[in-house]
Amino acid sequence: MERRDEIHDLYLFNHWANARVRGAVAALSEDECRRDLKSSYPSVRDTVLHIMASEWVWLMRWRGTSPTSAPLSWQDYTREQIAAQWAEVEAGQLDVIERHPDPALEQVLSYTTFRGEQFTQPLWQLLRHVVNHSSYHRGQITTMLRQLGHSAVATDLVVYYRQSQPAARR
Repeated sequence: MERRDEIHDLYLFNHWANARVRGAVAALSEDECRRDLKSSYPSVRDTVLHIMASEWVWLMRWRGTSPTSAPLSWQDYTREQIAAQWAEVEAGQLDVIERHPDPALEQVLSYTTFRGEQFTQPLWQLLRHVVNHSSYHRGQITTMLRQLGHSAVATDLVVYYRQSQPAARR
């Protein structure tokens, strides 16, 4: 499998897992969604917004700009608006992957963090980082769902493969 194919597959997984989390979050009351659960980001809502905003920030960096923050208006978004905005981000991610065949994934990108630090790394590393980062925070949401008395949602890569590739079934 070529690197781009692998990364494309990772992003299909990432989008599937994000959708499953949004589905689980949709079952929460507004109070549950905003309750401070003392995590990296206080609430389920804040953590969902962080995942989406981080994916957007990286997309902007891949496109050549380094935002200094996520749009402040997102703080007031409803769950439906978050899902709509996230769909745009995910479409942009796939577009970046499609536009970069394997040799282009070696392209070194320079970007500036929110703290003003400058870094230069190959695109393929940054693409993989985003999936890893989102997985980390989806795990936090899983814990938060349990703290709120709700069932966790499986977002493991192996579950994605079982559901998306019939040959993985028994």
